[in-house]
Amino acid sequence: MARTQVLEVPVQGMDCAECALHVQQAIAKLPGVEAVNVLLAAEKAVIRLDPERVGLPAIRDAVESAGYSVPEAAASAAPPLAALNRQMTALLAVVFAVVLAVVVVGEWLGLFDRLNELVPLPVGVALVAAGGFPVFRNVARAALRRQITSHTLMTVGAVAALLVGQWVAAAIVVVFMRVGDYVERFTAERARRAVRELTALAPQAARVERDGVEVEVPLAEVRPGDIVVVRPGEKIPVDGEVVAGHATVDQAAITGESMPVEVAAGSHVFAATVATLGSLRVRALRVGADTTFGRVIKMVEEAEAHRGEVQRLADKFSGYYLPLVAGVAALTFLISRNALATAAVLVVACSCSFALATPVAMLASIGASAKRGLLIKGGKYLEALARADVVLLDKTGTLTLGQPQITDVVPLNGRSASEVLALAATAERYSEHPLAEAVRRAARDQGLRIAEPEHFEAIPGMGVRAQVNGSQVSVGNRRLVSAPEAAAVAQALEAQGKTLLFVAADGAPVGVLAAADTLRAEVPAAVAELRRLGVQHVELLTGDHERTAAALAGQLGVRYRANLLPEHKIEVVKDYQARGHVVVMVGDGVNDAPALAQADVGIAMGAAGADVAIEAAHIALMREDWRLIPAVFRTARRTMGVVKLNIAFTAVYNLLGLTLAAFGVLPPTLAAAAQSLPDLGILANSARLLRQG
Repeated sequence: MARTQVLEVPVQGMDCAECALHVQQAIAKLPGVEAVNVLLAAEKAVIRLDPERVGLPAIRDAVESAGYSVPEAAASAAPPLAALNRQMTALLAVVFAVVLAVVVVGEWLGLFDRLNELVPLPVGVALVAAGGFPVFRNVARAALRRQITSHTLMTVGAVAALLVGQWVAAAIVVVFMRVGDYVERFTAERARRAVRELTALAPQAARVERDGVEVEVPLAEVRPGDIVVVRPGEKIPVDGEVVAGHATVDQAAITGESMPVEVAAGSHVFAATVATLGSLRVRALRVGADTTFGRVIKMVEEAEAHRGEVQRLADKFSGYYLPLVAGVAALTFLISRNALATAAVLVVACSCSFALATPVAMLASIGASAKRGLLIKGGKYLEALARADVVLLDKTGTLTLGQPQITDVVPLNGRSASEVLALAATAERYSEHPLAEAVRRAARDQGLRIAEPEHFEAIPGMGVRAQVNGSQVSVGNRRLVSAPEAAAVAQALEAQGKTLLFVAADGAPVGVLAAADTLRAEVPAAVAELRRLGVQHVELLTGDHERTAAALAGQLGVRYRANLLPEHKIEVVKDYQARGHVVVMVGDGVNDAPALAQADVGIAMGAAGADVAIEAAHIALMREDWRLIPAVFRTARRTMGVVKLNIAFTAVYNLLGLTLAAFGVLPPTLAAAAQSLPDLGILANSARLLRQG
């Protein structure tokens, strides 16, 4: 049986989506390659292959035959273009505008016609060939593979200009082809920046204890089980468990949350987070690409491989667009016999702007979201989220904190609330029941002293009994403690879906404690915001009993279904989908994993460190903050708005350019300048997504 292997190969020289497509096609033709995704932003190809049939040398040859290269080792630093900032963008735009103005003025004054007459045609042809050699070489390689690129038409346009003796027009075509290449390269670098900024956060070395001595080693040499030493101000290099020390850790790289957390022995920490105060000894559990941070980077890198319907439509359109342009050019020549107008038609059309319209916006949005603790697996999920009209909610650990809290203390028979809580906490001191921990936590929060019980007895299914200061204290349900005088209070609390603990001293009831898995404070406002965003149906799905579900749903003003098993939740999702709804499921990523996977968009809460959550969900929230839910809806809708504007702008612009060129209004020189403008517009429009708050 053939053994399948996944190989990641760096690819250099890709500047646009069309470049990535050519590399993907070249690799896909190799025997033994089962699947390939070429990631423009990450500058690499992810290939699933049979290693017995194909290897790296064959892949390198295929990439080079497509006009690109496979470096011996991945570059350690981003190329200079990745450092370009807004000022450089403005400078590029100014330079482009100046060159465009010179071309317009030169055409209007007839300077190019005079230059064309003064310089011999062979000299002009040599200048054009020298300036356009890199482009012409790639076009020739594509032609040998029977492929048409956006530069194919422009090259044909330049050749057509040379054939009619207009070498200056051909030279200007070449100039603007090169300018357009730089614009596209800059656009691609902006898309890559989010990935590189994330990657730069990862530490490259670790201080490890080896034979009782601290040794600094490359991160690749750290193994699970190693004890890693982290000093104040250093990045934690692994996912692991703190075995000694205490520190304040900045987890913004993982959760997007700016507030640091306190960690001590027993706490779990994540790679790429920073120990701002204090030092730690950490037992490594996951290292390298297996850490939460490593998986975050992988998700962002591979996000562009998950293409939505808008992206597929743009790709399909690009496939038909170039032959269409060739047909318009042929028709122009047949009708007008105007070679320059024909050349202008070929030059003004460039499909790269269509190919860039969707991925640049998606990658900008996905990269910006990752910095805020929102991991989005691909553009198709943003697209689905923008159309979603049903949101289904898990309860425990999603809407609620996932652990019981004491919400009410009702004293009886002259006792005070603090006295009742202190008695109950002392009696529950050694109980392992979750409700016992809730009682102890409530007492500690109020600063009450939890005494040492003189005798402790756990009574299964009923509660506990203990000797406290000479009195026999019982804490449990009605089967253990009878409190008829608390019947009315108990009924009211149980109607709210709360669990009751009755407290008695020497057989006499002294109070009632009510516990509930409390709602997260930010949830009501977040659910209200979802409704304002146009979500028609919000529904609670829970395995809890009817009374608890009804109480929680009543607080939020949503519908509910109770007593559900995981398979029942899947059926609810399928039912909504069968009726034509786009469904979002929000859960904790563990018991909700099947429903998260079935939904059009599954959103996992608090996914940091949770393998199941990151694998099952389409969007993972790295911290348990419900404000991120409406935020990701707004991000999706804003992103799709930018994508649609990109496509509409490109379509209208190219249609206008083709029309003007076909009627001879737009000469080849201006057509060459005009074809690069849509890329600049798409870059500027998509860059707005990098600044989302």
